Amino acid sequence: MNIPSNLKYTKDHEWVLIDGDVATVGITDFAQKELGDIVYVEVETLDQTLDKDEVFGTVEAVKTVSDLFLPLSGEITEFNEDLEVNPEHVNSDPYGKGWMIKVKIANSSEVDELLSSEDYKALIGA
Repeated sequence: MNIPSNLKYTKDHEWVLIDGDVATVGITDFAQKELGDIVYVEVETLDQTLDKDEVFGTVEAVKTVSDLFLPLSGEITEFNEDLEVNPEHVNSDPYGKGWMIKVKIANSSEVDELLSSEDYKALIGA
């Protein structure tokens, strides 16, 4: 299972890459394996400011539809539009081409509440 140590994680199985005041968000390798083949990613919150833990979109797999929860409060500034044509990137490259959104972080102290790679490994029993 791939759990990069340079990322932060949530209990909802999202990963977060912090770059200054911008966070890139996607779902973890564990999450994509649990969901199975992803066929659609929907994000209708572009240019909206949401609170931490609010639903920012959904990911649809062959078996199920799951909500995506915002790991940090802020404005959603970018959506990976490539996923509209190639949602399978979430399965094949969850930490690269499968990224979902970029968020302008509103409250940097929330970053401290995210899980480290070690904490995430413990959460999923890896």
